[in-house]
Amino acid sequence: MKRRFHKYFPWLFVIGDLLVIAIGLTVTVAVFVYFIDFPKVNLTLYSYFLLFWLLISVGRKDYKIGRTTEVGYTLKQLPESMIWLLGLMSIFWVPTQEHPLGIFFLIGVAINSLLFLGLYRVGVHLALKQYRIQGKNYRNAVILGKSGTSNKLSQVFRKRRDFGINFIGFYDDLDVNSINTRGAVDKFFEEANELDLDLIYISENLDVSIIKKVMNYADDKYIKVKVIPNGNLQLEKNLSFSKYEEFFVININDIPLDNIMNRALKRAFDIMFSLFVIVFILSWMVPLVGFLIKLESKGAIFFVQERNGVNNQVFKCLKFRSMTPNDYADTKQAVRNDPRVTKIGAFLRNTSLDEMPQFLNVFIGNMSIVGPRPHTIPMNRTFQMQVEKYNSRHKIKPGITGLAQVKGYRGEIENLRQIRSRVRLDSFYIQNWSIWMDLNICIKTVIELVYNRESAY
Repeated sequence: MKRRFHKYFPWLFVIGDLLVIAIGLTVTVAVFVYFIDFPKVNLTLYSYFLLFWLLISVGRKDYKIGRTTEVGYTLKQLPESMIWLLGLMSIFWVPTQEHPLGIFFLIGVAINSLLFLGLYRVGVHLALKQYRIQGKNYRNAVILGKSGTSNKLSQVFRKRRDFGINFIGFYDDLDVNSINTRGAVDKFFEEANELDLDLIYISENLDVSIIKKVMNYADDKYIKVKVIPNGNLQLEKNLSFSKYEEFFVININDIPLDNIMNRALKRAFDIMFSLFVIVFILSWMVPLVGFLIKLESKGAIFFVQERNGVNNQVFKCLKFRSMTPNDYADTKQAVRNDPRVTKIGAFLRNTSLDEMPQFLNVFIGNMSIVGPRPHTIPMNRTFQMQVEKYNSRHKIKPGITGLAQVKGYRGEIENLRQIRSRVRLDSFYIQNWSIWMDLNICIKTVIELVYNRESAY
């Protein structure tokens, strides 16, 4: 349960929240009906309460119990969320009620819900801490560079086992023989692949070149980096902070899509967009294009190719087959006037219609509408060795279109400058993602397809 836990916990927490709200509502209804003959409540009221609470709880991230979050913060969130609920119910439910005690009933629900939810959330918080104390839902961590503050931070890790951070040890050039030191900083890069790391903490006394090397390594391996700061650190990225008792550390490589709400929003957009295309376009396009492909050459309608996706996981990418079957499809890019391309294939590639089946990949969940374009596995291996920080583009799902594509980087990659430019644009997109950026890229993609098809062949 080391990594899977964080995927399921938010949803389990929210479901528990909704059950507790339903209990608080039921108790209030029973009290009002018994003592003051309040009208019996129908399922519509339950729907209002549960829907609004779901939106509030998820929108305010009440489910997010950080490893270093104390119980007081959990309780602090609750009254603010309840005020939002009272406000929405007062606007959408109370005006529809003829009974004069409607507002008092609402206050009664709020009081009961605060009581039950307070007990529930504190219980969950304490249970989660106890779960981590038992050595579950942990994260492996190392500290690079020893100093006064990094030593104190390691002591916090040992004392606060409820943080669920398994401190493996230090790497330091000046204190190599200490009992908690695994070796010099160079040894970290030799051992890192075997440590199954989740977190790297960097002391303020490390050289800037070492910090950059660690950041590049962490980006390639999808490991979070946190810096124990001082005033001399000069970093280019937007930073966020985590608190460990009285200590603050800087989160260096957080991205917007680390946020579960942002991921949910992007996924909802992907599902709605791809479902629309599948139902209203692919439903007739696949039989028509398939017939034309079969008419010209023997072979399958779809070309299925393994490509690297999020976290470098391999998935099967779908396209309409645009070439005659050949042994070089995975290793040799299509070039202008490529003899392997069929007549119908040339049309499909020129209009980018050969990519349309990838909406099925989006609906399944191994691609997104917008993201870095996925490359073949052989190309990926080559570019990893040639382009710095190339692997960082795999932090998120690959896309049918992307920022690099609407900036003119489509089609054949003829030189390293082109792929480096693509990687820089992909990195900018990953670091600055927003749903508005996705919508803007979709609009520009349509414009690009209409007015600039020179590089599509």
